[in-house]
Amino acid sequence: MTEEKRKTETVMNFRRGPGGPRPPMGQAVEKADDVKKTISRLLVYFGQAKKLLIFLLASVIFVTIMALFAPALQGQAIDFITLRVWDRLYRCIVFLLFVYLANILFGLSQSLLAARLSQSIVKQMRHDLFRKIDYLSIKYLDTHSNGDIMSRMTNDVENISNTVAQSLGSLISGVLTVVGTVAIMFYYCWQLTLITLVTVLLTIVVTKKMSKVMRNVYRKRSEILGQLNGHSEEMITGYKSIVAYNKQEDVIEEFCRTSDELTKVSIKAEILGGSMGPVMNCISNIGFVIVAAFGGFFAYTGLITVGTISAFIIYAKQFSRPINDIAQLYGTIQTALAGAERVFALIDQPDEDNSGSLTMDHVTGEISFRNVNFSYVPGKQVLYDFNLDVKPGQKIALVGATGSGKTTVVNLLMRFYPADSGEILIDGENIFDIKRDELRKNIAIVLQDTVLFSDTIAYNIKYSNPEASDEEMVYAADMSNCRRYIERFPQKYNTFLKQAGSGLSQGQRQLLAIARAVLADPKILILDEATSSVDTRTEQKIQDAMVKLMKNRTSLIIAHRLSTVRDADKIVVMDQGRVVEIGNHEELIAKQGRYYSLYMTQFAGNKI
Repeated sequence: MTEEKRKTETVMNFRRGPGGPRPPMGQAVEKADDVKKTISRLLVYFGQAKKLLIFLLASVIFVTIMALFAPALQGQAIDFITLRVWDRLYRCIVFLLFVYLANILFGLSQSLLAARLSQSIVKQMRHDLFRKIDYLSIKYLDTHSNGDIMSRMTNDVENISNTVAQSLGSLISGVLTVVGTVAIMFYYCWQLTLITLVTVLLTIVVTKKMSKVMRNVYRKRSEILGQLNGHSEEMITGYKSIVAYNKQEDVIEEFCRTSDELTKVSIKAEILGGSMGPVMNCISNIGFVIVAAFGGFFAYTGLITVGTISAFIIYAKQFSRPINDIAQLYGTIQTALAGAERVFALIDQPDEDNSGSLTMDHVTGEISFRNVNFSYVPGKQVLYDFNLDVKPGQKIALVGATGSGKTTVVNLLMRFYPADSGEILIDGENIFDIKRDELRKNIAIVLQDTVLFSDTIAYNIKYSNPEASDEEMVYAADMSNCRRYIERFPQKYNTFLKQAGSGLSQGQRQLLAIARAVLADPKILILDEATSSVDTRTEQKIQDAMVKLMKNRTSLIIAHRLSTVRDADKIVVMDQGRVVEIGNHEELIAKQGRYYSLYMTQFAGNKI
């Protein structure tokens, strides 16, 4: 399936300002229909564990050879009994016992090697998948459900692991057993072998018909499972909002609807997968009756011995058993292939653009937006001919209604998205000519949605600068006015934040995020509604700290609270992706334009 087609099946969701849409539940997922390509990709991972694979194949081959020898020895033993050759019968029984014991030992070895091989493969696959997720573009993460991506990392990879551990040895052994059994059967009696192979044609026809239906059903089940995981992840993440708006019943109804659909598809998949075994067993039993009848006739005419009949009957049953096993494994294999398709579809996504070769050793912080146009979706433009010049050390505020394009400006500056046209310059250099890591190393950003990690407070503050000393960390905490409440904890900076800081208030979480930005010591500072979640008193403390932090730094502030931008050097008023006013607070108030209306709405209670 082409990348363009995948994009058309993806429900778009943009990284917008506050109040922007979130990833939808039940979105479509990528599909890869080339099974041969998927198998070839899996073989690459097998090639990375060659030693384990070789030992596993050796064990499987040995077990198969022992299984092929056993019926022949049993047939000989029966002939020795018939001929009353007791000494040769004794040696045959001893050798048969050795074959069975060796078969048990190598069968155990086969299981252990298959388990190690599966874990080796999925370890590398998880590593590749996690690395890909780390380097995916922001656009991809914005347009795909988090739950669906997590499902590929967990459920789909686990399906592959189970198939390798439980089914690979059986599959290889089954194929070798079928080939070896047919060869031995031809050696004993080619006429009876041809009669036996008639049942194979029926087996192939039935398998082909059922497998076509099963493949579609198993792929559909994987898709719905990803949707269900996405819904569950959103429900847990947004639980407070759900409760606040009394949407529990709606969420349950939507979950039940998706769950019911998954149940129906899963029942259908299990019925189809479970029916393969009984159907194949029925066909093999028919073949067994045919072999017994014609074998008796051939023995009566003297074409074969009684021992040969016994061996041939066992071989005939042994011939059908691997086919039945393979048929029963088909559902598991299809689940693994469907999961592998989804995993490889994600791994094949392009990494985030890492173009650029320039370094930023001596950044002054000058920023220029020149005739920038941008749209998240073609035909739905967000920014129109955006121009802005920011001098080093200036404090620039972006204000405007939700959806006016404020956060989009930051997204473009951070290279989260490329502009459709125009250019963005830092110190006169196009940001796409600068190394991506160098660019972001010199920019610190504090988002409205605070992100903390389930680790210590020290780890969270030092996340922006792991090499920072404890003294620098304490200074950053003091600058952001969170030192006092941190040192009230018994463990202080070693306090472990459970569930990413869920025990802290939103204001305390925001202060930690600001401390992280302080410790980064950036040349360019971006505050995206950084004080929106704190009370007025805390906001004033943060403002006092920000005055010190923003000294000699270029600062971009996105704010709805106009009280936080009154002292900005320049206020840029945006409306529907366009710059409608630029000036400082006094100039814009005197103009009595758009900014004046916003200001009066907040502070004078006037309505627009």
